[in-house]
Amino acid sequence: MEYTIIIEKGRESGYVAYAPALKGCVSQGKTKAEALKNIKEAMEAYVEALLEDGLPVV
Repeated sequence: MEYTIIIEKGRESGYVAYAPALKGCVSQGKTKAEALKNIKEAMEAYVEALLEDGLPVV
């Protein structure tokens, strides 16, 4: 599946990344590249947890 990822400049430093379709799936990083890498890992864990709990994956 493909998801939209939003990366924004952090309020104090670094970058915040989130996937709007996966409520609560948020990560951060010092650089945009690091934030992107981290959100991809977070999304994998998020989807895996949904599947383990028998919940639908959007």
